[in-house]
Amino acid sequence: MAQEKRATAARLKAALSLEQESAAAELRALLERVLSLRDEASSSSSSSSSPEAALSWCRCLLAGGEPWESFVAAVRAYDPATLCGLVWTANFVAYRCRTCGISPCMSLCAECFHQGDHAGHDYNMFRSQAGGACDCGDGNVMREAGFCKRHRIKSSSEVPSVPKDLLIMSELVLPQFIFYLIQYLRDGYNEPVLDVPSEKDLHKVLQMLEPHISFLEDLTKMGGAMRSVLTQVLTNQQFYKDLSSGSGENACTKKSHEKYLVALKGSGLTFPEDKLGSGVQEPGAAASSSVVQGGTPGSGQGDSSDEEDQDGSQGVGKRKRVKLSTTTKDQSIMDVLKHKCFLEELLFWTIKYEFPQKMVTFLLNMLPDQDYKIAFTKTFVQHYAFIMKTLKKSHESDTMSNRIVHISVQLFSNEELARQVTEECQLLDIMVTVLLYMMESCLIKSELQDEENSLHVVVNCGEALLKNNTYWPLVSDFINILSHQSVAKKFLEDHRLLVTWMNFVSFFQGMNLNKRELNEHVEFESQTYYAAFAAELEACAQPMWGLLSHCKIRETQEYTRNVVRYCLEALQDWFDAINFVDEPTPNQVTFHLPLHRYYAMFLSKAVKCQELDLDSLLPDQEMLMKLMVHPLQIQASLSEIHSNMWVRNGLQIKGQAMTYVQSHFCNSMIDPDIYLLQVCASRLDPDYFISSVFERFKVVDLLTMASQHQNTVLDSEHERSMLEGALTFLVILLSLRLHLGMTDDEILRAEMVAQLCMNDRTHSSLLDLIPENPNPKSGIIPGSLSFESMLSAVADFKAPVFEPGGSMQQGMYTPKAEVWDKEFDPVMVILRTVYRRDVQSAMDRYTAFLKQSGKVHGNPWPPYKKRTDLHSSYKGLMGLLHCKTLHIVLFTLLYKILMDHQNLSEHVLCMVLYLIELGLENSSELESDEEDSGVGQERCHDSWFPGNNLVSNMRHFINYVRVRVPETAPEVKREPPASTSSDGSGASQNSGTAQVFSLVAERRKKFQEIINRNTTEATQAVRPKTSMKWSAPGATPQLTTAILEVKESILSLLIKLHHKLSGKQNSYFPPWLDDMETLIQHENPKYLHGDGMTAVERILLKAALQSRLNKHIIEEICRKVTPPVPPKKISPAEKKTLDKEERRQKARERQQKLLAEFASRQKSFMETAMDVESPDVDIAMEITTAEQHVSEAVYDCVICGQSGPSTEERPAGLVVLLQPSSVLGQCRNTTESKKLPTSEKEQIYPWDTCAAVYEARLATLQQYFKDSSCLQSVSIGWEGGVYVQTCGHTLHIDCHKSYMESLRNDQVLQGFSVDKGEFTCPLCRQFANSVLPCYPGNNVERTLWQCHSNKSMQDLIKEVEELQEQLGTFPSETNLSKEMESVMKDIKSTTQKKYTDYSKSPGSPDNDFLFMYSVARTNLELELVHRGGNLCLGGASTAGKRSCLNQLFHVLAMHMRFYSIDSAFNPWKKLTQLALDENLQMSNEEQPEVPVLYRDVLSLLLIQILTMPQPLRKEHFICITKVLFTLLYIQALVVLSVKCNSEDRITWMNSGALKKSLSNAKKTWEVLLSHVISELSKGKIYEQEGTEDLAMDSTSAWCPHSIEMYLQQFCLPFLRITSLLQHHLFGGELPSCQEGEEFAVLASCLGLLSPSFQSSQFSSASCLDWPVPAFDIISQWCSELVSFSNTHPTQVKVLLIQESKWDLPHLLQLPENYNTIFQYYHRKSCSVCSKVPKDPAICLVCGTFVCLKGLCCKQQSYCECVLHSQNCGAGTGIFLLINASVIIIIRGHRFCLWGSVYLDAHGEEDRDLRRGKPLYICKERYNVLEQQWVSHTFDHINKRWGPHYNGL
Repeated sequence: MAQEKRATAARLKAALSLEQESAAAELRALLERVLSLRDEASSSSSSSSSPEAALSWCRCLLAGGEPWESFVAAVRAYDPATLCGLVWTANFVAYRCRTCGISPCMSLCAECFHQGDHAGHDYNMFRSQAGGACDCGDGNVMREAGFCKRHRIKSSSEVPSVPKDLLIMSELVLPQFIFYLIQYLRDGYNEPVLDVPSEKDLHKVLQMLEPHISFLEDLTKMGGAMRSVLTQVLTNQQFYKDLSSGSGENACTKKSHEKYLVALKGSGLTFPEDKLGSGVQEPGAAASSSVVQGGTPGSGQGDSSDEEDQDGSQGVGKRKRVKLSTTTKDQSIMDVLKHKCFLEELLFWTIKYEFPQKMVTFLLNMLPDQDYKIAFTKTFVQHYAFIMKTLKKSHESDTMSNRIVHISVQLFSNEELARQVTEECQLLDIMVTVLLYMMESCLIKSELQDEENSLHVVVNCGEALLKNNTYWPLVSDFINILSHQSVAKKFLEDHRLLVTWMNFVSFFQGMNLNKRELNEHVEFESQTYYAAFAAELEACAQPMWGLLSHCKIRETQEYTRNVVRYCLEALQDWFDAINFVDEPTPNQVTFHLPLHRYYAMFLSKAVKCQELDLDSLLPDQEMLMKLMVHPLQIQASLSEIHSNMWVRNGLQIKGQAMTYVQSHFCNSMIDPDIYLLQVCASRLDPDYFISSVFERFKVVDLLTMASQHQNTVLDSEHERSMLEGALTFLVILLSLRLHLGMTDDEILRAEMVAQLCMNDRTHSSLLDLIPENPNPKSGIIPGSLSFESMLSAVADFKAPVFEPGGSMQQGMYTPKAEVWDKEFDPVMVILRTVYRRDVQSAMDRYTAFLKQSGKVHGNPWPPYKKRTDLHSSYKGLMGLLHCKTLHIVLFTLLYKILMDHQNLSEHVLCMVLYLIELGLENSSELESDEEDSGVGQERCHDSWFPGNNLVSNMRHFINYVRVRVPETAPEVKREPPASTSSDGSGASQNSGTAQVFSLVAERRKKFQEIINRNTTEATQAVRPKTSMKWSAPGATPQLTTAILEVKESILSLLIKLHHKLSGKQNSYFPPWLDDMETLIQHENPKYLHGDGMTAVERILLKAALQSRLNKHIIEEICRKVTPPVPPKKISPAEKKTLDKEERRQKARERQQKLLAEFASRQKSFMETAMDVESPDVDIAMEITTAEQHVSEAVYDCVICGQSGPSTEERPAGLVVLLQPSSVLGQCRNTTESKKLPTSEKEQIYPWDTCAAVYEARLATLQQYFKDSSCLQSVSIGWEGGVYVQTCGHTLHIDCHKSYMESLRNDQVLQGFSVDKGEFTCPLCRQFANSVLPCYPGNNVERTLWQCHSNKSMQDLIKEVEELQEQLGTFPSETNLSKEMESVMKDIKSTTQKKYTDYSKSPGSPDNDFLFMYSVARTNLELELVHRGGNLCLGGASTAGKRSCLNQLFHVLAMHMRFYSIDSAFNPWKKLTQLALDENLQMSNEEQPEVPVLYRDVLSLLLIQILTMPQPLRKEHFICITKVLFTLLYIQALVVLSVKCNSEDRITWMNSGALKKSLSNAKKTWEVLLSHVISELSKGKIYEQEGTEDLAMDSTSAWCPHSIEMYLQQFCLPFLRITSLLQHHLFGGELPSCQEGEEFAVLASCLGLLSPSFQSSQFSSASCLDWPVPAFDIISQWCSELVSFSNTHPTQVKVLLIQESKWDLPHLLQLPENYNTIFQYYHRKSCSVCSKVPKDPAICLVCGTFVCLKGLCCKQQSYCECVLHSQNCGAGTGIFLLINASVIIIIRGHRFCLWGSVYLDAHGEEDRDLRRGKPLYICKERYNVLEQQWVSHTFDHINKRWGPHYNGL
């Protein structure tokens, strides 16, 4: 069959290249046959093979009879591609380099990135969210410098032109093939019936087409030549006409064409049957309908079918949706689509099938072809409306959005292309229209202001469209194209578009309205506010920032004027639509005013960058008054929310208040609002503005001089915080300069300082907290200084450190001292804090700084910071500080604070003083106009103050004030003074009574004035002030007027306040009287920081500086020695403070007492705890105690608190943690560290580890010798050995049992499992899982050994032997023995079965025997490792305080003594007696015992000691040590003899033989060595020469010195472990020494060297002490080897014990840069399941690559990581998660996240690689990790453990 195909293909190709007509026809017929859609009837039989068959035909035909591979290669040769264009899907790892990118969306595939040169650039790695394509080689998107080696621009000349006949077949076959694909798509599509989704059918069709689309994808990958053919086919309109018009005679084709027409019908945005009547006439429509009268009268909106149904079914609960009939829309956008080429229809079906991934990839793969790119972009734009319509209905809108953006970002990021489509295809119109259309489907009537008659409509934030963010693909495309200057200009010039856009923005104006709940708590907290904030930010603010970025220079003034103009129009329409007059409806707030914010931001830009005149852009006063209302309402509501007045609305309202000021939103929300208020304030009457503020904040009634008042709109508990809110708002309004003249650099600096003052910050959180220009295109923060250089100017870097608790710090930035000193700005901090506690935190840090630098003691107030100068356009803002209304408020508040009225706090005073100081700093007219005190001024309340200037008003005395008070107030009782005014004449009225002053009335009056422009009427209208007071009708106590004697001025109040604050009389003395300098110095550093008194002094000084008169008045006030202000009855407030002081004093004393008691208890506890902890302390104490010999160890139970000895009946125990450990097994005998492999070449071989070596040795021994004997010749536990550690606390075992019971019943979820016996130490909370009983008995054994006995060596050997013969009988069944048994069970069950079973006959007692003494070995070896591998440091061990080896030995010994060793086989005899009968050796057993020289001496030592009855006597211990040392020494000599070559051997043998007769012959190694050599030469031991030289190179001659060194090194490990053992059994210090002397020091410590021995002639042999004649016993030992060598000559050397030069255990060495690990492992496939794991991980102990959580590698319900942790670390695993850069620890059944050892340049972790910055290894952290692993302290140091249920 295949042959036929190839022949046909070849024939056709030949014919075609000769241009024969018939051939083309034949080919067409052939293709029609192959590529027809089969009829339904025949399909069952043959269609299964049809797609595959069709494909193979196509391949064959394209290649024209060649093999497919060679055809592909041929086409590839003509690829001129200079673009990479690699397309990827979601989750692919790509790179973005900001240094090289022109467009911020630029991305590179890993290969291009690593091939390019990006060293030192600002790049990061990221996981693609929606998919993307590589831009390498595309000069529109990135700079050429960043191209990789492959895509540096090639000139077109290099690429040969394509031969004609190569692709001749493709040009004919492909149109048919694509048409065939399209037919399939048409055929498979069914219009959903009644909205029943037919996703399953679509899925089926797509699966069938999978191979075809893949085939097309392969074609695109053949390079440029094939792409251009494909482009030709896809865009040729003639092909399309011929093939798809449906006029063919083929029935199938006809049917599919009809389906196509049906599908097309729904593609427009209009539906004729939509009824026009259902919509409300849109407010803007009438005005703008003149633009395009497009559309038939019936062209309404939206698919009626589903819209109407939904309306009907919405029921009563939801608000009716509103529909608009818009006549402004461009008809062409609304119409049904018409297709002219394959590409268009392919895209159409791609959309219909909701963007299948394969299709998307194919369409994108074609993009490197320029012609295609343009054609495709136009097609995409043409289908834009249809795409959005499909998206809206889609059930999978998330996936679909991602795929859409995947395409559009490739098309619209290219400025040239975007400009072209904007001009030719009306791209902007389409986008704006489609956005409008999309939002119109979810409009509801606005309830803001006038609920009944409102004509305004807003989006409903509860709708899926907003809730699920379905609109984001559109908005993101829109933002993307607006970032291109040429496109944005078109938008800003097009008035009709601007009108439509403002119309769109107005849908969001006032959305998500909050109404304050006054009675019940709201039942259901709606979370719609997320959607609302996201919508305003994405749909309104981001396009706004995009547009603003193009309005930066004078030439663009016109654009700004346009936007401002249409914005104001839209605002005017909005005010009309909501029926707004002048008062906002109470208890309502919306945080969404995008129109206001557009207006504000364009104003700011106009003044700052375009030099436009502000006034030319501002509306009339009336409009300004309206504009300020809603932003002011938000500020007041913020204060109400923080005062807990909205609690009944639930938490979500707090969420809104926080989001509004949060860093990502603040510069699109609160900043423009405050700026707009600043603009209004600078242009409106200041008195009107100030009174509006206090009225909005509902504190008008509080501002009275009377001591009592009644507030009609506010509960008294909220008054104080609302007053603070109002004053704080005024301070912010007056001192914030963000848009009023600060440069970008200053803004950045201020933002940074504010954030750093609140808390130290990491680099990434700072980047996140600094609000940058949110337009994503800007990429960098504006301003000439970069973020980095600014950061280094204001902050110091604190490198990441460790805290003792093991918690790891990130690298932090902290403010420099001079920043605290000069730049700390509380106002900015208050503005930017999301949580109120941050303000406090900033103040605390400021205080700490001042105390530390010694500047201020006591409680500093927020410092006053000088501001940047105002831009001249905003000078009017300072008028607020110089208006009588504000002065009256300030005067009133100062007076109230002085008189201790209720409701006022230090904060209020602080803000009042701040405002006064601001006024003084910004007073323009100095003395000049003071003389004529405002004659021409309108006399309204001149009775308060003469003028408007704060400087002169400060000294104005106010004598009497008329106040309105409730009748119950104290003021009423007093009679007013007889003559109110001094002499009744009008002139002096000024100093007389001031009239009652009402803010509201003032405000009303001003408002009327502005509206009517007729002063006289207004005054008439508003005269009766009292009636204007909005008291609730029938408010209970009647108000009456009282007259209050005041006689104060602001200056006098300030001075009295100073006295009050200092608590002393006359504390204020004008500083200039002493030192005239103070008046000249402008900035006196003395006043920069300080408390309230400093602030008052600073203000008085400034007042004096500003005017002579003030200076005199201050002096005068100070001269009149003022009597105490309020009569000195202790006011309740002060009494409170006095009581407080007393109470505090008492509390302090109580605390002292408690602490002292606690300390003494602690001391006694420490003393008792020490008892158990370190044996050496014991000895010291015993010697001092009188009853020296009977002192028993006393244990403190940490549960019941009693102390006493441990007894058989009631044993005490140590809290211990048993854990299996394979750390020892990881030692290697080389010092170079293992590296983690990061390329295919590097591999790790596991056979050089300690565990592997010992395991192999045991296996070899078991092969040749008797099993029971083998199991006593080695130790196990290198892997899976049990390590025992304690925290040092003891408890009674019965107490522990009840403690465990209580834990079991405690239902709290703990991090440990009580059923497995886990608990935490009741005292120190350290993790534990068992209790080790303490062996009772006095400490006699400890003192006994102190007196040396004089028994001979022979006697001792005999005694040892006899003691061993005694069989261990179980002591009577006491509690103690039971506990010992149970703890032994615990120890056994700690590790896995495979680590305890080594015998050939399972369950043999030898196994237990081996396991038990190996536990002792494991713990000793581990302690040695913790000490760094040697005992040079000496001293008690680091774990000495916490060592439990003594108790452990008792438990092991008791159990070991149940196993009797048959006396014939007892190794002790072999070591200490000469065999009488040679035949005994070769007894008739089939397997001999292990020769003594093959046995591990330390194992023998532990067996000997543990089989002796406890307590052991020191003399016996020393005896055993001496005997074993002789064996060890001979082993060393045997190995040595094997190592040297034959000549050396003969030399040594002879030289030694000569010295044999000397007296000390047995103590020199030469003699012994020669004897060993001569003995061993009898067998075949030395015959295996030259093949494998062991360790030593035979050429290097052995000199005596090197032999001595070698012998010492060989024996050292034995000496170290034995010394440790002696230290634990008998106490006593370990001596410290230099490394070279370690051998000698330990030997003498163990008693091997007699104390009289001089070290000068020291040699290792002098430690020998032979129990029997040396040469005889050596000969006996050697003979065993000789007889073995005769049967197995090859194995003799292998089994010799090698010198153990094990290095300490280490984790793998990691590479410097994390990227090396990531690149190698994140695409690596798993060796078990050969898939690429979703979560790859590597074991840091052995380098194994595993699938985390992968079900693929699961075995018996254990996932791979858990399994590996058991095999590699006996239950402890340390894994590095490749995709997260984090390390996780698995310990048994729990796991925890440890943290990362890779940090970025700023010392921060990057968990999950979210930021993708380059990461570098942090050596300190890695050492800490390794330290915790080696010392087994993961359980204690890491706190957050959780169960993993075997699922990792």
